[in-house]
Amino acid sequence: RVMLEDGKIALEVDTVIDKSAECWVVVGGKLSDRKGVNLPGAILPVSAMTKKDHSDLDFLMGENIDWVALSFVQRADDIHEAKKIVKGRAGVLAKIEKPAAFDCLSEILDAADAVMVARGDLGVEAPVEEVPSMQKRIIRLARDAGKPVIVATQMLETMIHAPVPTRAEVSDVAGAVDEGADAIMLSAESAVGEFPVQAVEVMDRVARQAESDEDFFATRRLGSSGANPTAEDAITAAAGQVSQTIGASVIVTYTTSGSTALRAARERPKTPILALTPRLEVARKLCIVWGLHTVKTTDVTDFEEMVAKACRMALQQELAKAGERIVITAGVPFGTPGATNVLHIAWMSGD
Repeated sequence: RVMLEDGKIALEVDTVIDKSAECWVVVGGKLSDRKGVNLPGAILPVSAMTKKDHSDLDFLMGENIDWVALSFVQRADDIHEAKKIVKGRAGVLAKIEKPAAFDCLSEILDAADAVMVARGDLGVEAPVEEVPSMQKRIIRLARDAGKPVIVATQMLETMIHAPVPTRAEVSDVAGAVDEGADAIMLSAESAVGEFPVQAVEVMDRVARQAESDEDFFATRRLGSSGANPTAEDAITAAAGQVSQTIGASVIVTYTTSGSTALRAARERPKTPILALTPRLEVARKLCIVWGLHTVKTTDVTDFEEMVAKACRMALQQELAKAGERIVITAGVPFGTPGATNVLHIAWMSGD
């Protein structure tokens, strides 16, 4: 089987001659150029990246981008191949759109910096009735691994040509938020659609409404498989619990590599999270992560400075006021990536 344009057109291969294939049209339709081609059930003996992809990616690394999304990932080696070119200059996000990738999802999550549930191609390659459960599993495993996860494709498909979505599409967007996605993404709606601004506005309103539900945070806590058995995860999990117990206004987390902030977001606390980092590239990459308000600032060198800066930045960002309490997490020695070993409660003074 050969599927074209998100499965709207179906072909069957009849004969193969050299490097071409003659096909019967099983389901026909109008086909324009630059449309996707899917081979359901086939594990292709090729890399996810072509020679042109290599040269394009090498060029893009000089353009100061934050994330690279790799399409048609089938195995962890595809991610490793991209990372050899990226060399840490951007995050590498794996688009999960082939069943082969779903079968080795844990290995891909270990290799990638983030994942995307690319449901358009996934729904062509796999039976459509399996896509919702696949989406839930990808989100759950990504969250357990502390990796950002994006849900994308056909979320507000009707709005390509209409100013309002269907009620089913609205429920779909809300469902992705409720399942714990870090971000939700429009595709054709904003790329070639007739109502791109309205589509973004609708998605924003639906996401805000979904998170305002009184059961949202309780469900997200119950949905977590729990922190990993490390001191860093224990302290980050405790920060969320402490902040809710004492009614803290904000959780301030110092992060160098971004790992501490990722742990904080994974816990889905009711309390806002302010992530402070000395690295601009980290601050920008963290913007796709759930619930993080990221700010680039100079690093701290001692405990007193840590507390003073946390209070000052929370005040400047209007996340806390004088007389309120905040929860601070950091790693000592300061500036050591991933070494979260301090949890501190501070009062906001009027200074």
